[in-house]
Amino acid sequence: MLNDLKRAVCKANRELSRNGLVVFDWGSVSAFDMSMGVFVIKPSGVSFDDLQPELMVVMSMEGQKVEGRLEPEADVELHRAIYCSWAMQVGAVAHTHSMYATAFAQAGRPVQSLGTIHKRCFGADIPVTAPTDNTAAYDYAKGDSIVRAVSDPAAVCAALVHGHGPVAWGGSCMDAVENAVHLESVAKLAYLTETLIKSAPRKA
Repeated sequence: MLNDLKRAVCKANRELSRNGLVVFDWGSVSAFDMSMGVFVIKPSGVSFDDLQPELMVVMSMEGQKVEGRLEPEADVELHRAIYCSWAMQVGAVAHTHSMYATAFAQAGRPVQSLGTIHKRCFGADIPVTAPTDNTAAYDYAKGDSIVRAVSDPAAVCAALVHGHGPVAWGGSCMDAVENAVHLESVAKLAYLTETLIKSAPRKA
């Protein structure tokens, strides 16, 4: 089932690791298949170097495993919440714990659009979600908080989950990964820019 999509999801997950966006196996890329109404995501507890297409897990929109001998990534409900609201607009989701974007998320601060690179990649500030309660449905709530924070997923292709980390999306797996890479880049630039501004000597 969905062999081509499994290969694409597997490759995209490896790209997260190659681009330094994840630590150990913390992070995941998933992709939605509109024709079947299911999504494919990486399995839990498998290092990025050991991922193979046949290990990918197929999930239903109701949160049930459709295919796969391993359990899905722990943040599977975050992905499901996004597809439940944006299935017609988003084809893939990338969730990472990249350093600078995660720092902004943990601080509860948006990444402001401070320069040309940010404007070309995103056009606007990267929003941060409202805090979510640590309940049994916490991971789904994180995804739902993104939907509430972003009015148009076609115009804004990334968000920061308050106190947690960054999420990016796109039409395909590689679109989502590229947006995650861009997000980390502009977050680092924003951090360095703000640091330089604060450390600049005051004029007499």
